[in-house]
Amino acid sequence: MGTHHHSPGAGHHHHHVPESASLNRIFVFCVALNLAFVVIEAGVGFYYNSVGLLSDAGHNLGDVFSLLLALLAFRMAKGHANGHFTYGYKKSTILISLVNAVILLVAVGAILIEAIYRLRHPEPVSGAAIGWTAGIGIVVNGLTAWLLMRDQERDLNVRGAFLHMLMDTLVSVGVVVSGVIISVTGLMWVDSAVSLAIAVIILISTFNLLKESLYLSIDAVPSSVDLERLKTRLGAMPEVLSWHHLHVWALSTTENAATIHVVIADLARMEEIGHALKSLFKEEGIGHSTIEIETATSHCDELECI
Repeated sequence: MGTHHHSPGAGHHHHHVPESASLNRIFVFCVALNLAFVVIEAGVGFYYNSVGLLSDAGHNLGDVFSLLLALLAFRMAKGHANGHFTYGYKKSTILISLVNAVILLVAVGAILIEAIYRLRHPEPVSGAAIGWTAGIGIVVNGLTAWLLMRDQERDLNVRGAFLHMLMDTLVSVGVVVSGVIISVTGLMWVDSAVSLAIAVIILISTFNLLKESLYLSIDAVPSSVDLERLKTRLGAMPEVLSWHHLHVWALSTTENAATIHVVIADLARMEEIGHALKSLFKEEGIGHSTIEIETATSHCDELECI
């Protein structure tokens, strides 16, 4: 049976997602701002009988969940490992995003049914009320996107929330346009048509969220990791004779992990090669890597490795 060597510098290296007090405050402020707007928009939508405003309010409520999810991800990333959860509670962020995606899909279904009904049975709505309320939406969503823009590059959850809010700003612009058209032409079906368009936009973004959450929950390679590029870079390392048993998965919505067995010729360089491999994995977006180093003579088969 072969002898297996673990590089001292190649074990688990745990690090926490950077979180600043200012970013935390920004998220709390954005959640409060958007929640207040959802209440106002839904109220105006009910009062003026606008399915366009109600669908946009539903979408903005989804954004509040998205912002809360990002905030929760920071909290979960700080959770300590224990005897029962040796990775802490990181994986729960993936499960929450999966639940969030399912809830959004149900909401989209309700919006589509109502919009199609209104399209066949149009009812009078106030174009001015729709335009003004959605105009406020442009300010709220635009301000939220602007506040998140600075930190979007440092964290996937922040980037997801930023893109969501940016998209909502554009959706609100569409609702304003429908309000103007209704005021000028009196064509009531425009409100339903816009709500259908909003539903399609939500469906597209939610489908990607659902797919990624589902994939990550069954340990698929995260979309943030380019596996082929990683393999190419591993193959290009002159110190590594060969490698096998490469596994990449997500610990949470922000952290990725990997395990690999590598075969080297010179055991004296084990620690140096281990550090080089860990740096390569970090550059490819994988912060947690476990590397088993073997020599060509002690190379094990799968049964022995287990």
